[in-house]
Amino acid sequence: MTGAIAAASGDTATAAALAAFVAVFLAELPDKTMMATLVLTTRFRRPFAVWCGVAAAFAVHVTLAVLLGKLISRLPTRPVSAAVAVLFAVGAVMLWRADDEEDEEDVGEAHGFGGIALRSFGLILVAEFGDLTQLTTAGLAASTGQALAVALGALLALWTVAAIGATAGQQLLRWLPVHLVRRVAAVIFGLLALWSAVEAVRG
Repeated sequence: MTGAIAAASGDTATAAALAAFVAVFLAELPDKTMMATLVLTTRFRRPFAVWCGVAAAFAVHVTLAVLLGKLISRLPTRPVSAAVAVLFAVGAVMLWRADDEEDEEDVGEAHGFGGIALRSFGLILVAEFGDLTQLTTAGLAASTGQALAVALGALLALWTVAAIGATAGQQLLRWLPVHLVRRVAAVIFGLLALWSAVEAVRG
């Protein structure tokens, strides 16, 4: 009897983890966070450092999602979106001016592994507050009662999307000149800033 209950509990946890992975992966794949990860990789050319920072930020968000649940949905959207818009706008300016201020070969080394990871962590930490994937994780954790399984599934999905973004950014640098990639990245960051600003206005 105890074994059957344990097996049923295990099946439920597996199902919850799988549901969280699929839902979060599909929601995050086209999201601005993946684009930000890609752009950060082209900026610093240290994909693993960027991924570590982004992954740590996602870990914080998933933890908050399963602990706070529906309270996250009550976060004031306008201030958060406005802060994200400012961060992306500053990033766009820095990317556009990078060619005039920094040597192409020394960008990653100048900031170091820790510096790059910390910058990536800070940007994604702010950008993801109250995001759809965080709310999805919170909702699944509350509805299934399998907080740990949902957290693991959601975190694996987010880390996978971040890895795709970092890998894509690294590949771009092999196919296109760094100068061109940075210009395009600056435009993308500018568009992300505009997107976040619109979200702030809409509230």
